[in-house]
Amino acid sequence: MQGAIAAGHPVTAAVGAQVLADGGNAVDAAVAAGFASWVTESPLTGPGGGGFMLVHRASDRSTRVLDFFVTVPGGGADPAAMESTDVDFSTGAVVPYLMGPASAAVPGVPLGLEAAWRQFGSRPWAELVEPAIALAREGVDVLPEQAYLHELLASILRSRPEGRALYAAKSGERLRMPELADTLRRIADEGAATLYTGELAPAICAAAPQISPSDLAGYRVIRRRPVSVPFRGCEFRSNPPPSSGGVLIAYGLRLLDAWCRYDTRAVADAMREQAAARGSSFLSDLYRGGLARRLISPVDAPSATTHISVVDGRGNAASMSCSTGAGSGVFAPGTGIQLNNMLGESDLAGLHKPGRRLTSMMAPSICFADGRPRLVVGSAGSARLRGAIMQIVVNVLALGMGVEEAVERPRVHWEDAIVDAEPGADVTGLDGYDVRQWNRKDLYFGGANAVERPADGRLAAAGDSRRGGAAVVVE
Repeated sequence: MQGAIAAGHPVTAAVGAQVLADGGNAVDAAVAAGFASWVTESPLTGPGGGGFMLVHRASDRSTRVLDFFVTVPGGGADPAAMESTDVDFSTGAVVPYLMGPASAAVPGVPLGLEAAWRQFGSRPWAELVEPAIALAREGVDVLPEQAYLHELLASILRSRPEGRALYAAKSGERLRMPELADTLRRIADEGAATLYTGELAPAICAAAPQISPSDLAGYRVIRRRPVSVPFRGCEFRSNPPPSSGGVLIAYGLRLLDAWCRYDTRAVADAMREQAAARGSSFLSDLYRGGLARRLISPVDAPSATTHISVVDGRGNAASMSCSTGAGSGVFAPGTGIQLNNMLGESDLAGLHKPGRRLTSMMAPSICFADGRPRLVVGSAGSARLRGAIMQIVVNVLALGMGVEEAVERPRVHWEDAIVDAEPGADVTGLDGYDVRQWNRKDLYFGGANAVERPADGRLAAAGDSRRGGAAVVVE
């Protein structure tokens, strides 16, 4: 089956591309690539995290979000019991993190991948897990981008003996994850239930005592209707409330269309208005469905995220974002699973009600032209990811760029009255803004991976060089 995939690592993309070449559909490819990313992009994603998949099925033109983000455990959250650290991006941008056992919420990625496969997949389950098992057992070469990430997050990743052993590998060296290989083998043989009601569940509870067996057994994947707005003759669909990223991007696109301006100044102005609108219930008017008027919490999810975009030859599409936050630094004993640190968001204090599905900035998105996928896109980068996605959508649909140029074009980000700008970004029209000029492209500005099918029907794809992304078109 012809198709295309873009992902955060060349091996992740290659695994998904092979599934497409073997006749799998877009969801099959996303699931297999998702499992592979647990190895190739282990600081960003894994079975201990949460995520979302936006799926478009060509046969009935239906589009739904599978929400498998993390939930608050019955034991609640105690920020005083968490460990603190800072991540310094070396340009004055310092991001604080809370970590440790108390920061872990109930994970959802394993059940999310299984739910997507059960509803939309076509290839055998074990076949989709096998490549990840081999990668974990045999190892993957650490690329320069991954080595940089390991150093950037060293205070988290190497805070425990398991992490120090795994993430001692330098660029060009081999990273092997034998315990995770055994876990993946169990998932292939027994399904995701092994982590929720099976033999591996007690290890998760032992690593994070606030997570109980009933928390794991009671976890459910939720189907949601995407937020949807028109933009430049197309339709933009993305992750709906209670998460806020998709709604904020939709709001920004509506502003740009209303202004009929798409330059850097307009983008910065839209980002400023997005920030001002956070926490306002009127944004929920953009969401068509039963969650209208729900308050959108003004919270940034952690920035360690990865994204996979896929389109297959039949017109099915999958846009999947997953994250462990920056990771808790804590591993479930004997499993190779690093737990998330999603409870460590200090802004969520007071919102930690047991069973609550946490909000997120993650925004897997699809733009449609005449009811068919035109652009599939998503990004990593916490609050920066919504700007990365918005700028790519503008670049493709408003400025007419191809997807590769659109992803690599220099970006800006507005936050706290400062516009951060990558080299080459046009800052000449930013009078009145305090501009902080960066001297290189950086993963601070997101890691966006995208696939497009323009009017001529020829697929193209791009992986973001800021995070070592890669893309494959399967002819």
